[in-house]
Amino acid sequence: MPQSSQSRYGSSTFGDPYVPAGGNGGYKVDHYDLDLDYRVATNRLRATATITARATMRLDRFSLDFDGLSVDKITVAGSPPRKVTHTARKLTVTVAEPIEAGDSFEVMVRYRGSPRPLRSPWGEVGWEELSDGVLVAGQPCGAASWFPCNDHPSFKSTFRIVVTCESPYTVISNGALTSQSTRSGRTSWTFHVREPMASYLATVQIGRYIRRDVVASPVVQRIFFPADLAHEVAVDFARLGDMVSLFSELFGPYPFDSYSVVVTDDELEIPLEAQGLAIFGRNHVDGAHGSDRFIAHELAHQWFGNSLTIARWQDIWLHEGFACYAEWLWEEERGGRSAEENAIRHWNQVDALPHDIVVGDPGPHAMFDDRVYKRGALAVHAVRRHLGDEVFFEVLRAFTRGRRHGSISTEDFVEFFSRSGKAGVGPIVSAWINASDLPEL
Repeated sequence: MPQSSQSRYGSSTFGDPYVPAGGNGGYKVDHYDLDLDYRVATNRLRATATITARATMRLDRFSLDFDGLSVDKITVAGSPPRKVTHTARKLTVTVAEPIEAGDSFEVMVRYRGSPRPLRSPWGEVGWEELSDGVLVAGQPCGAASWFPCNDHPSFKSTFRIVVTCESPYTVISNGALTSQSTRSGRTSWTFHVREPMASYLATVQIGRYIRRDVVASPVVQRIFFPADLAHEVAVDFARLGDMVSLFSELFGPYPFDSYSVVVTDDELEIPLEAQGLAIFGRNHVDGAHGSDRFIAHELAHQWFGNSLTIARWQDIWLHEGFACYAEWLWEEERGGRSAEENAIRHWNQVDALPHDIVVGDPGPHAMFDDRVYKRGALAVHAVRRHLGDEVFFEVLRAFTRGRRHGSISTEDFVEFFSRSGKAGVGPIVSAWINASDLPEL
């Protein structure tokens, strides 16, 4: 884009090479207010999004990520814009009067349609119909399937999410459920997300679920599941409170007001996480603790991924490496293999695979490769061995406290841990994530 245009137009993309169509320059969203009226039986959505944003440069126009639904009306500061263009993935708004840098502005988008997941290099992501309900999994670029947004992990905002649907269904979303009301066979559920959240972590889960409150300490924990899985859920999630307590001790206080688990009636390929909750398929519960490592992994993402969120997708190892390492910590706590034994075991497994990936910049098609997870965890373990347990966990708790609800990067991680006073953290991390060769453990 010519330099002269930078003072007038927000960029239609944010420039992340991993998700080149995602995110938009020129402004940041402070708050999303989403009012969704949904018909489960027909997969029909009527919705209004009210977006409060701040311009970071003088704007004659700006773009929102939005795909698959029809726009009925748009206003900016209560007035119609000069022009609106809706193409694949982008809703571009030319304003009637320029918005000056630093000014706040409000955008209202009224829209409708049959939401569907978006195609991506990582499969279909976003709003997905279940056999009898809804699942929303937005990572990394699926938020645009159900609301207009600035969809990049470096942009975090507060949310109000209102979902109205048929009364036999339960709705679960991010944040605190602040009100629930029923009229004419339809129930409205209102959620407030007060901690800043990346748009890809916003979710709606709808199903015929029953609710079980697990424990209230150290944080409120709730499980939503189909009635016929009551026994399996009771067994498999009986240790959830112990997991929360362990990770709160090791990683620092749990970063949100509550933690919810949803077990869908459908089978899912993998469990999923969103801010303040995790989603499992019925195939992930067996009544024999067969998914303990998955439960630990998704819980750990509340610290690493949801509270501390990467500012660019190439640093995904920070999310997945720590979540994978949490699996090893939990197994050690339960008297199984130690983290050291798991590190040796997984080093051997990774060593048997091709050494053709750079974990610190794996490229978009390999960002969810299992080697990113395992070598990321090995990098964490190598730093722990270098610093020693007392220093490592002390610095880790300081890191999660200092970056709480903010953005992180590999450079930020290395700089913060280097404050421990022990040299060599940077070269250790670099050896594990910035080279394709596998270091000796």
